[in-house]
Amino acid sequence: MFYRPADGHGLPHNPFNAIVSPRPIGWISTRGRDGHDNLAPYSFFNACAYVPPQVMFASTSAKPDRGDTKDSVAQIRDTGVFCVNIVEYAMKDAMNQTSGPWAAEVDEFADAGIEKAECAEIDCARVAAAPANLECRLTRIVPLEGVSNFAVFGEVVGVHMRDDCVVDGIFDVLTFNPLSRMGYRDYTVVREKFSLKRPGD
Repeated sequence: MFYRPADGHGLPHNPFNAIVSPRPIGWISTRGRDGHDNLAPYSFFNACAYVPPQVMFASTSAKPDRGDTKDSVAQIRDTGVFCVNIVEYAMKDAMNQTSGPWAAEVDEFADAGIEKAECAEIDCARVAAAPANLECRLTRIVPLEGVSNFAVFGEVVGVHMRDDCVVDGIFDVLTFNPLSRMGYRDYTVVREKFSLKRPGD
């Protein structure tokens, strides 16, 4: 099968997300200038540089109470900071609750029963029990083709790692089983890993 996205795929559901999978989930926490906290998951997320460490996520829709975007991007525009909270399998239901189209004034931490902690380097809340948190300062927001598509880039200025996730000097993902997004309403979880030696190592 071949299709041109501009012409449509003819399938019951868009296959694009399922083709580009699995994708890590950036559980993005932000705080507005008014002190209101927000928490929402984004599966268009990844690390994108080592030195300095940088991450990105993309927001691809809008809410009526936020104009051309959603709460996360709107608050990052105002404050210039955000935190990426890593999602473990045990937090899947809480993460899913925060994905709802809630009004701007809703605090998703409270709504989903998630304990907050303060970030160390930025004025932002983080998920206290997350396996890791990446405190970020905004470097740029890039408008993408289409309506309400924005890529948000940030430099990581602070890293929290849960003590039980550091094993023999490495951050061991098998201690918490990261959750990843697939296509449609599907997710997967990391429960095994293997290593490959690069040529020249």
